[in-house]
Amino acid sequence: MKMLSVAWRYLLARPLAAGLNLLLLTLGLGSITFLLLVSTQLDRAFERDLAGIDVVVGAKGSPMQLILSGVFHIDVPPGNIPLVAVQELEKDARIARLIPISLGDTFRGFRIVGTTPAYASHYGATLQKGGLWNAPMQAVLGAQVAANTGLVVGNSFIGSHGLGAGGHEHGDNPYQVAGVLAPCGCVLDRLILTATESVWTVHEKATALDEEDQKIMEAEREVTMALITYKSPLAAVSFPRFVNTTTEMQAAAPAVEVTRLLRMVGVGTDVLRGFGAVLLLTAGLSVFIALWNAVRERRADLAMLRMLGAPPAKVAGLVWCEALLLAGLAIVLGLAVGHSLAHLAGTWMQSERSLPLTGWIWLSAEWWVVGLGFAVASLAALLPALGAYRLDVTTLLNSRS
Repeated sequence: MKMLSVAWRYLLARPLAAGLNLLLLTLGLGSITFLLLVSTQLDRAFERDLAGIDVVVGAKGSPMQLILSGVFHIDVPPGNIPLVAVQELEKDARIARLIPISLGDTFRGFRIVGTTPAYASHYGATLQKGGLWNAPMQAVLGAQVAANTGLVVGNSFIGSHGLGAGGHEHGDNPYQVAGVLAPCGCVLDRLILTATESVWTVHEKATALDEEDQKIMEAEREVTMALITYKSPLAAVSFPRFVNTTTEMQAAAPAVEVTRLLRMVGVGTDVLRGFGAVLLLTAGLSVFIALWNAVRERRADLAMLRMLGAPPAKVAGLVWCEALLLAGLAIVLGLAVGHSLAHLAGTWMQSERSLPLTGWIWLSAEWWVVGLGFAVASLAALLPALGAYRLDVTTLLNSRS
């Protein structure tokens, strides 16, 4: 305890150098913590939301756009596809399950998704209150939707046209809340689910001129896309090619597109990770220089400790403790900075109705950040501590005399 106390006093004796080293170490460890939290949670979100979806069929366009809009609901779909074509696909022997998805409206930024109860079952969703819809214009709210909007079972709300802000409201066709889903940590938390017929009802009533026009619209009904699960992995070889070459639709494999997305995002992540590594390397060099100079300046003090009976190992340990105290402070601050940045990013993403992210979790991998902080400080203190250990008291006192 006395050694720690002396090391702490030595650290406070050089506030500017100690502050600079603390700042560099904190920024390096904070950036690594932030990247670790974000990348881990996004990987989990991708894996969780993609589970069981082998291919997404939709309108021709960007395959990645199709995946982002249909699976993660963070982009605008390329268009709609005929309901008749989807019904024909459902008869294909290679398909085990097909879930239709219809998009087009939102409520306070949350997407209203026309689908079937199979969509909720796919993610193992359970009801917290109420029940699933049993008629058009009934809706089931995701947990985040209910929390943010304050809607409860029995309330009514009006959807707005379009997937962005500023769309006109469908005031003649209000939805009634039939149930609220329990939190699942998946994409359903931020969605409003309803029957596919609800989407058709809202848009057909808004545009149909007369009964004849209504019948024409019913015959030409569309959905936005279809989420498909194969009966056998072998279907992945032939089914996408079949859709892309023989129909006016396109089939996109989520695993392929998400891998491509992560590869593109990974470039930026690697840059930030490299930035954090450079900061840690700079911090290590700065700590080394500060401790080396400190040993040179404190040779008289260290010699006095040796004369009072302190063994060489204890004198060297004093330098090492100074580095570890600095590392301990930087680790605490770095973890706090990383988690705070992750929380701010999560707050922003939540306001954008995007992927879930939080800073209020602890990952087992963060122990590596703790170890890394102490390792950098220990390496930086190695040579200064060795210099203190080899301090020749006799030569130093003779030179003083």
